[in-house]
Amino acid sequence: MSRPPDDRSFLPLGEALGPVVAVWLLLVGWLAVELSGRATWSERADQATVREWLDEARNFRKTLPELVKEYVAGPTADKREEIAEHLRGLTEPTRTYLNQLPAFPTVYRIAVELAGDPPIAWESTLPEPRQQNQTRVQTLRYRPLGEADGRATIHVEYQLHAFNKLAQRERERRREALAAAALLVAATALAGLFVARFLKRERRREGERLAALAAADQRERESLENRLHREQAERARDDLDRRLLEQRLDAAGLEKRADQAEKSALNMKSQLFASIGIMAGSYAHNIKNLLVRPNDLLTRCLERDGLSGEQTHMLGEVRTTLATVTDRLQQILKTVRRDPTQSERGRVDLGELARETAATWEEMAREKWKLALTAEVGPGDLSVEGDASHLQQAVENLLFNARDATFEMRNHLREEARKDTTPDRRQKLLDAAGWKGRITLTVRLGETGPELAVSDTGIGMTDEVRANCLRTHFSTKRNNALFEGHSAGMGLGLSFVAVVLEHHAASLEIESRPLAGATFRVRFPAANPEGLSSVPDAV
Repeated sequence: MSRPPDDRSFLPLGEALGPVVAVWLLLVGWLAVELSGRATWSERADQATVREWLDEARNFRKTLPELVKEYVAGPTADKREEIAEHLRGLTEPTRTYLNQLPAFPTVYRIAVELAGDPPIAWESTLPEPRQQNQTRVQTLRYRPLGEADGRATIHVEYQLHAFNKLAQRERERRREALAAAALLVAATALAGLFVARFLKRERRREGERLAALAAADQRERESLENRLHREQAERARDDLDRRLLEQRLDAAGLEKRADQAEKSALNMKSQLFASIGIMAGSYAHNIKNLLVRPNDLLTRCLERDGLSGEQTHMLGEVRTTLATVTDRLQQILKTVRRDPTQSERGRVDLGELARETAATWEEMAREKWKLALTAEVGPGDLSVEGDASHLQQAVENLLFNARDATFEMRNHLREEARKDTTPDRRQKLLDAAGWKGRITLTVRLGETGPELAVSDTGIGMTDEVRANCLRTHFSTKRNNALFEGHSAGMGLGLSFVAVVLEHHAASLEIESRPLAGATFRVRFPAANPEGLSSVPDAV
């Protein structure tokens, strides 16, 4: 087993090579500083000369920086002209004595750039030389108010030395660079020779050390094999303990999932109770509608002085209607106070239920809803085992859903007629206003038992709406002004129907297309001949 190298083995190598590397780095740094300083010294000296010329030259009594400061403090046309005249006075000697005075710069352009004002500039008539050599024309940007103050900047484009002097300076730079490179190569070669000899000696020492380590590793390997056998035995015992712990965790997970399922069931039951509360409010509204006609009949009776046979008949009709209202109210209260999952099962005739529902809402459908409501009951035994109150609410919810669909269809026809721009628009508006929907309650014997179907000629449903219409709180009416104030659009009616049918072991199929109506078909299991329910109570 090889032993990893000890960090301390590198200490002698670092101590031996450290001085050589340090001397080499110092030499490289010194050469870099010297070359950089020599490369920029002449340019910096030229810039200092030009800056001194700008600071000291006085054509009259003031220098250019002093004139700029006065102009910045109080800009006037006279001061601006004075600066321009000063620039001409500065640069005229340089143009007049071109190549005659070696200490004079050749100025091609000098400008005073002022923040917020046009620059004051002097342009030389001399052609600017081509930039074959980057040092031929130099640029100076001088801020007389201070480097941090950008309100005024003196911009100078100049040439201080002739081309032969610039070329001589460039040759000197190249000679210095070559000398520095030769010195650096020699120093690098000497350092490399020293490092190579040192590494060869260290490699021999490292070989001797590794041989000693190999012998020690052999002894250590034998010791580790013995320890490995002991660890394998301990690992087998740990695996057994881990499997036991996993089994306990699985059991705890099953218990947790059971608790979660129970909580979910309780939440669904609470939601169902809330839905039934809302349905109770809806039934209260329906009862209010049922009382409209009895109150009207009573008013008509009270307006007459004597009781005739017709009045006696009307009072009898009032008494019958009020009895129906009372029975309905009792059913509602009984449903609200009872857990809907605990059904009071009995024998229910679906045909009779459909006839009663149609008779109850037929007049309201004709006069108020503007639609035709009919019940078609087939022959045979149409009885099922279930809760009569719950089944009646489910059928009425399907009826109300079909009624709302016809309302939407009529509204759609009106909107389409309003958009029409043909000469038939008036007739289409009349047809849309007079359109009447149709709802049919059909009960017949199917293959497995009684079937109840609620069909309408309403707006119909898309595939997406049909797939989600049984979900709690899903509704396409919530934002429709047609249903505001009518306890509609809560998305609870069809979900309540689904819950009731589930507890009666009934299946629901929906057939619908947009603008082609819808049919809700419910298939029930056949009733037990002995009168006992073949469907177990829901838990």
